[in-house]
Amino acid sequence: MNEIETSLKAAFKNAEVVVGTKDKPIITNNKILPIKHYFMDGVYVREMIMNPGMLVVGAIHKHRHMCFLLQGHLSVASDSGITDYIAPCIIVANPGERRVLYAHEYSVWYNTHKNPSNTEDVDQLEKDIVATSYEEYEQYIKNK
Repeated sequence: MNEIETSLKAAFKNAEVVVGTKDKPIITNNKILPIKHYFMDGVYVREMIMNPGMLVVGAIHKHRHMCFLLQGHLSVASDSGITDYIAPCIIVANPGERRVLYAHEYSVWYNTHKNPSNTEDVDQLEKDIVATSYEEYEQYIKNK
């Protein structure tokens, strides 16, 4: 269990905490948090289903992207603060932010990302989309 997961489990005793690792920063699919992947011309979309009481720690995204909450009620915490979202709604996610999502009820969340190479290799997309640390993100910004 990593440090973030341990801290969140202590703070949210009844929450089911799901967090990526340094090697796998994006949760691609597991029995607690099912993820579906959709690929279209130039676009990658992730569908995430969250049950009530679930807390999901996101990765540090490199690019601005849109998220859609199609069903449910989430609180999303980031450096910008905590915002409540009730479906249906659209959220613009800024680069360089790590977000924590808390599901108040059964929720269906979609992330949309650019996919200029049209790859369907989720591991490659992770490298293109997220940084594993804020240091890696800063290096990415410097090298852009």
